[in-house]
Amino acid sequence: MVHVNKKMIVSKGHDQEGASTKLTINLGVIDLGHIDLLVEDGFYSNRTDFIRSAIRNQAALHRDELKRSIAKRKLGLGLMHITRAELEAMRDRGETLQIETLGLVRIAEDVDPELALATIASIRVLGALQATARVKSALSSRIR
Repeated sequence: MVHVNKKMIVSKGHDQEGASTKLTINLGVIDLGHIDLLVEDGFYSNRTDFIRSAIRNQAALHRDELKRSIAKRKLGLGLMHITRAELEAMRDRGETLQIETLGLVRIAEDVDPELALATIASIRVLGALQATARVKSALSSRIR
């Protein structure tokens, strides 16, 4: 069996439309008040804008460490969209896919659990995985 490590760099930088994930955080009331004050004074359009900016600033502060870690782990970066046709072609060639990505991995909705099991050996996503509930369930033991 041939193992293929498919990595794509599609987008660097900001999230693409539909490629964001809701995150819940707990903040102290003083911190929240500071954010609201900066929003009221026009520095940020809303709380989310402030939080996204703070996260990007911290990532920029650690840019070199992040680059080294991504290279060391040999992670793809960005958006990876896996289609039924790609998986069928891999199955026909007797190949499997090892997915290692920082960003978003989308498995097309028309991919059935049997095809996913036959072609996806492992999944490691630092970010988000979008697939049908049936495919996620079938692959649950292969998702790290």
